[in-house]
Amino acid sequence: MGTVIKEKCCWREIMNVCTIVYSFYETDTRVRMYAEALAQRGDNVDAIALKGGCLPDHEIINGVHVYRIQERIRNEKGKFSYLARLLRFLVGSAAFVSKKHLAERYDLIHVHSVPDFEVFAALIPKLTGAKVILDIHDIVPEFYASKFNVNRQSAIYIALKLLEKISVGFSDHVIIANHIWEKTLVARSACAEKCTTFLNYPNRSVFRFTPGALNGKRLLVLYPGSLNWHQGLDIAIKAFAIASKKLPDARFDIYGEGPAKGALKRLIEDLDLQEKVRLNGFLPLEQIVKKMAEATIAVVPKRNDSFGGEAFSTKVFEFMALGVPVILSKTKIDQYYFNDSVVQFFEPENYRELADALASLALDENRRQTLANNALKFIDGLSWQNKKFNYYSLVDKLLGKSSPHAYAGRA
Repeated sequence: MGTVIKEKCCWREIMNVCTIVYSFYETDTRVRMYAEALAQRGDNVDAIALKGGCLPDHEIINGVHVYRIQERIRNEKGKFSYLARLLRFLVGSAAFVSKKHLAERYDLIHVHSVPDFEVFAALIPKLTGAKVILDIHDIVPEFYASKFNVNRQSAIYIALKLLEKISVGFSDHVIIANHIWEKTLVARSACAEKCTTFLNYPNRSVFRFTPGALNGKRLLVLYPGSLNWHQGLDIAIKAFAIASKKLPDARFDIYGEGPAKGALKRLIEDLDLQEKVRLNGFLPLEQIVKKMAEATIAVVPKRNDSFGGEAFSTKVFEFMALGVPVILSKTKIDQYYFNDSVVQFFEPENYRELADALASLALDENRRQTLANNALKFIDGLSWQNKKFNYYSLVDKLLGKSSPHAYAGRA
């Protein structure tokens, strides 16, 4: 028997867990919320991730051992260069996790997609008794079609759907990032009993509203996240160029990396906005939270295409928890979860309507305060502090271990 700990009057065996993600652990709030929740309750948790900048190959973050095994620059413009990096990480992570597993057995491997086939990095642990969770942040066929403008009737799109089904079949349980995608996945690749939806819930100990924290000196519009075409940052920049004529002291800060960064930089120059729009790189979670809390207005300008229109943004909940009003593209997924009492909607890709929304909200402090207050009430029951107990129960049930937490089956 392994080590046991006492938790809420129940004895529970400590688990060895590994999470694998083709992303930067320090900036990925969804990955961190799972890994650090398990570490907080006493489990041994490793994370295998990408390496950015001058960060060390190994670091302990909030009790999680983070191993950075491959560097990445978000500049993939071709299908083959993108695939080559994914395959390199698959091979590297499979070798790393297999070696660690044979030295000290993992009970659970939690694999995050994109890509979904990264789940096969857990082959050796699964064959020797470990359970495997596949966590689908973005559904790959739609993500790939959007990223590389691939037709849904093409052979590669059909092959990706087949690969999704095989990846889901290999896993012991599937976590999905929103309810619309759960319906899609159940319709084509998985049985409902094998799936659980966990939204990108904010960690309220990190994303914590502090009255008076907002920037009162200069109107600051802010976007943090990936710089992909479907995120619509070009739309936001064009809108800001118009709105800034009514808001001479306003600034627009963008934090992130991605293949659209070069085009966005050129657009800023073409519109002569270098003094008002700033492109910044990714920041670790603890640093970006401070920047987000200083914003006057948050903007999430996604396109309403087959992927972006159904991709639920982590940023919306996080800004709500910080008390920052959000201007949000009226996509399919966002209409599913929100209404105009908690966010300021605009029609997707209509940069003139976004400009009007920016100017009117910036000039109406009462409206900003109303949205912020309504959003704080809305988000109150949707914190990770509450929802993590569903995750604990899911994991313990999957491993056949007793758990003091009731598992609701849906999050």
